[in-house]
Amino acid sequence: MTETASRPTLEAVAARAGVSRATVSRVVNGGDGVREPLVERVRRAVEELGYVPNQAARSLVTRRHDAVAVVIAEPETRVFADPFFALQLRGISKELTANDSQLVLLLTEGRDDHARVARYLAGGHVDGALVFSLHLDDPLPGLIHGAGVPTVFGGRPGWGEGVREAVYVDCDNRGGARQAVRHLLGLGRTRIAHITGALDQTSAVDRLDGYRDVMADAGADPALVAQGDFTPAGGERAMRELLERRPDLDAVFVANDLSALGVLRVLREHGRRVPDDVAVIGFDDMLPIAEQTDPPLTTVRQDIEEMGRLMARLLIRGLEGGSGGEAPVSPHPGVVLPTTVVHRVSA
Repeated sequence: MTETASRPTLEAVAARAGVSRATVSRVVNGGDGVREPLVERVRRAVEELGYVPNQAARSLVTRRHDAVAVVIAEPETRVFADPFFALQLRGISKELTANDSQLVLLLTEGRDDHARVARYLAGGHVDGALVFSLHLDDPLPGLIHGAGVPTVFGGRPGWGEGVREAVYVDCDNRGGARQAVRHLLGLGRTRIAHITGALDQTSAVDRLDGYRDVMADAGADPALVAQGDFTPAGGERAMRELLERRPDLDAVFVANDLSALGVLRVLREHGRRVPDDVAVIGFDDMLPIAEQTDPPLTTVRQDIEEMGRLMARLLIRGLEGGSGGEAPVSPHPGVVLPTTVVHRVSA
């Protein structure tokens, strides 16, 4: 049998630093009123002894758990297959790690999971929540609002009463779509199709609106729009539809890079050369996907990782500036990051 060494106590740290237990407690829990020389002595003693604060006891003092829930309103099969989520989680994780907070990942497979997630958030296990990939009929925003948990959303809200002033981070989806279509028009393309994302998500609606903004002046044809779902299979289905309806199309703006994978596959099957016969442009600029398609994909870049970092940063700033169930502090509820077209071979 091996004997487990006992954990250093608050009293042991106090004895090593030559200060009172109360002084150690204030330093460890981030309290004020301790002179800097004493703070340094306590920190040195903590490091030397390998003292780890008791989280339960610390939470009683600070009312903080140093944990943030990341809620993705998608099934795990979608989350782990789509690089978009990995990039956003990486940004969130970096920011939380820098602020000594833990990431608690919560996924929703179906309607039953919404109530489970809401109960968990309301149970006081985390300091706040970062929520993204919501759908327009999703009850989660209302449930989270009712739980009184400080929250930052990923994506422009499109929900009802009670969450209109929600703090969110998004990219300029509509403006990016306009850039994409103008780029195709600048190449001399005139029969430009659009494959949408899932239209129960605001990002897909905004990208469709951006396409229509530009094509309204260029003679938009409803037959040139086909509905996708942000997946390669959805891109394939929509591209087949478009080729049946409008075989004369000469360009496609696709709502995301994953769907563009399916589009390129179908065009290749039908003997359409890209970009000679049909120019293709995606959205996201997810590496290495966009660089490794055949041909490499011209796409609209949004900084997905930075969006994740900014979501976490806004939440942490709000927690530091408020307490309890107060919303994160932000001068504007929405932060919208710019987009830009990245030129490669496909368009």
